Amino acid sequence: MRPSIKRHIAKTISYRILGTIATSSIGYFITGNFMVASTLGVMELVVKPFIYYAHERMWYKHIKFGLKK
Repeated sequence: MRPSIKRHIAKTISYRILGTIATSSIGYFITGNFMVASTLGVMELVVKPFIYYAHERMWYKHIKFGLKK
């Protein structure tokens, strides 16, 4: 059985939601301020895809670890 693209997309979305909830919860636990925690969650949701993309490009272009010729 091969996973479908829809499954990968759903898994990606659910992981981002879980990550954002975790970041917001930690922000609230540390600050006790819901607005600060929400802002951290939204910032993380917006910024992390760009960080991930840059990370992927760096590995693709410059890191040869684990590649077989």
